[in-house]
Amino acid sequence: MKWLLNWGWIVLYALVLGVSVLIIIANGSEPIEEPQSEKITLTFRHFWIKEHDRQMLNIFEDVVESYQASHPNVKINFEGMDQTVHREQKLKSEMVTGTPPDMFVLFGGAEIEPYVRSNRLMDLTGFVQENGLGNEFQDLQLWTFDNHVYGLPIEGNAEPLYYNKLVFEKLGINPPRTLTELDSAIKTLKNYGYTPFALGNEERWPAAIYVHYLMDRYAGSTLIQQLAQGEQDKSFNNIAYLQAFRHFKKWVREGAFTSPANDLSTEEAIDSFTSGRAAMYLNGNWDINLFHSKEETEDFQSQVGVIPFPSLRADQPRSMAGGYTIGIGLSSTLEGSKREVALELLKMFYTQEVQSRVVYEGLRIPSMKITFDSEQTGPVFAQVVKLMEGSKQTFVPYDNALSPEVSKTFLKVIEGMILDQTSPNEALEQIQQTSDQYWKQRKSFLPN
Repeated sequence: MKWLLNWGWIVLYALVLGVSVLIIIANGSEPIEEPQSEKITLTFRHFWIKEHDRQMLNIFEDVVESYQASHPNVKINFEGMDQTVHREQKLKSEMVTGTPPDMFVLFGGAEIEPYVRSNRLMDLTGFVQENGLGNEFQDLQLWTFDNHVYGLPIEGNAEPLYYNKLVFEKLGINPPRTLTELDSAIKTLKNYGYTPFALGNEERWPAAIYVHYLMDRYAGSTLIQQLAQGEQDKSFNNIAYLQAFRHFKKWVREGAFTSPANDLSTEEAIDSFTSGRAAMYLNGNWDINLFHSKEETEDFQSQVGVIPFPSLRADQPRSMAGGYTIGIGLSSTLEGSKREVALELLKMFYTQEVQSRVVYEGLRIPSMKITFDSEQTGPVFAQVVKLMEGSKQTFVPYDNALSPEVSKTFLKVIEGMILDQTSPNEALEQIQQTSDQYWKQRKSFLPN
């Protein structure tokens, strides 16, 4: 009895311990300490920081937050940066050093070609094929090099001419179909105290829209393609482009634009248009979100007409500038789990739900082939969609078609023309010199 009292509790403890072990084994339980999931951090840089991009930012923030909620081990550093700083300064230097963000918004076409040649962009050809996206996009031309895809567009865009229908009707001006009719409208508007065009050229590219339309109207679309490809027998110094630059210079001297245009922001230009001080506005459909009146009782969008930029002659087609230029690229340095996460997140961006939100909330043209009701997007965007559907010809905006080096000079000389510091002849000469230097350097690196 004494032995049982002294040793009984030990036997009982051993029995309980043994039963616990058997229960654990039977239930296939794991050790108490579970393995921790790998912590993954991705950087994603965008340039949706302007007021007109707020809806797009909301859409993609929702996608990122949704992904992080279902992947608690993943952190996405979703950072915004000024578009010009990102494209012209930061990303360029990062591509040289091989340290770009993991994911980033960028422009396709000539701008990404150097990144493709230097193997800085991830090849997404396999991703597109594996996810059945090959035939889902409207156009991948600006993102495809040597039959490989290096980025995916997230939206399309169009650059029509918007005009105030009430002002035009009041002054008896018909929507211009030719440049001659547009010149006449400009004179009438000036005579009655209106600014013909609302222009905010603070970022330097908005004025280029006027110039590339004039270049297209005077020379057609083939020449710029030849120049962008570096064909030796083609030059920016030609009579057609000189006429186009002279036409733009004439508008500058007539006071056709808001002043001082180079110091005004896009938002200030749009305010001039929506307030009725300026009668026309030329820019992309991404600005439609800002077409609203300060007076709550007025619906400014119902006052806006949308037409193609006028042609040189009445019998010529009025092609539209636009395309699927804005998209997302991934760094080629991504490996392992970071690469897998980046591709999973990328896939979430390209769904019917997200593309529908891009249309209805962002008022952007979808990059994928989805069905939507343009009548539910508001009167201005509906007109843009109708124009795009009826347009037989489109062309890529020239600052996207040209190499970044040539495009930089293109924008700079236009700035100088607005300031009356650069003549049309000087402007074209400077562009041609930059083009010559670019192709000389480019060809020195090409194999014989």
